[in-house]
Amino acid sequence: MKIKIDSPLDMHLHLRDEDMLKVVAPLSAQTFSGALVMPNLIPPITTKEQLLDYKNRIEEAKKYNNFKPYMTLFFKSDYTYEFLKEIKKDILAIKLYPAGITTNSEDGVANFSIDVLSPVLEAMSELGIVLSVHGETNGFVMDREAEFIPIYEKIAKRFPKLKIVMEHITTKEAVKALDEYENLYATITLHHLYITLDDVAGGLLRPHLFCKPIAKRPEDRMALRKVAFMAHPKVMFGSDSAPHPRYKKEAPGCAAGVFSAPVALAALAQIFDEADALESLQKFVSQNAQKIYNITPPRKEVVLEKEEFLVPSSYENVVPIFANETLRWKVVDVL
Repeated sequence: MKIKIDSPLDMHLHLRDEDMLKVVAPLSAQTFSGALVMPNLIPPITTKEQLLDYKNRIEEAKKYNNFKPYMTLFFKSDYTYEFLKEIKKDILAIKLYPAGITTNSEDGVANFSIDVLSPVLEAMSELGIVLSVHGETNGFVMDREAEFIPIYEKIAKRFPKLKIVMEHITTKEAVKALDEYENLYATITLHHLYITLDDVAGGLLRPHLFCKPIAKRPEDRMALRKVAFMAHPKVMFGSDSAPHPRYKKEAPGCAAGVFSAPVALAALAQIFDEADALESLQKFVSQNAQKIYNITPPRKEVVLEKEEFLVPSSYENVVPIFANETLRWKVVDVL
C-alpha cells in the first residue's frame, strides 16, 4: 500500500544554528517542501540583518533540497509599525514566548498587559502578520497551557483581525478554544499525538520524550487526535522538532525538546492509518497550512509505503523519537 503527499509542510520547526543546523536542516528539507522556522536562537532573531543572515545559513545548510524556510521574528514589545512594515515581506509570523518558559526564551514577554502588547499587535493586525504563540504560564507544569487560554481569549477579542496560532497545543481546553474564536488556529506535533506524560515518566524516565509543553493526560491526547484525524480546518502539523545533542538530553537538567523531523511523515502515516484517517493526512500536513498562512510552497511529492522502517539510533549526535524502534510506514520516494 502506497500514498502520496503533495508539498508537506512543517509549520513549527527548530533548526538551531552552526553545527546542529548543518546536521538537521537537510533531514527536514529532504521530505518537506517548507517549514516555519522558530527564531529562539542565542541571541534571538529580532532584526532584519539577523533574520536574513540566518535564512542564508539555512539555505546553505539545506544543500540541494527543494525546501523553503518560512522565517519568523522573536516578539518584542518595542517593534515599531515602520519596522514591521519593512520586514513583512521577509517573515511569515512573529513568535511570542513568555519569558523563561522554554528553550532560549529568557528575552520573551514578561508583562502580558494588553496596554503593553497593544501597539505591536495592532500593527501586526493591520499589516496581516500572523502571531505565533508558545502559550504557557509559569504555573504548575500540567496546568500551564490551560492557564494561558484566557490570554489567548483576551488577544483574540481585542484584535479580531489578527490571526493567532496556538503552537504545539496539548490540552482539551486549547482544542475547545479553536471553535470559540474565529481568529484562533493551532499546530499539533507528532509526539503529542503519540504520547502522554505516562510515556515520559510513568516508568523509567525517558529524557528524549521530555518536551515543553510537557505531554499531558490521555483525554488531552484524545482531543488532539480527534481534530487532527478529521483534519479540522484550523489545525495543521507543526513538528516542534527540537534537536539537542545527546549529552544535553541524557543529563541532569535534561534539555526540553523531541527530535522528530526525519521520521515525522512515516510516523504520521502510521498513526493516521491506525485511525482509518489517511484521507485526512494531506490536509493536516499541507492544505490547511496553505490556507491559514496563504502560502504556495515549492512543489514536492513524497511517496510513503506501508513497509517496515527501523528508526536509526541517532542522526550524528541527536537521538530521534522512536530510536531503534520499527515503524510500519516509510518514505520510499521524493519527487
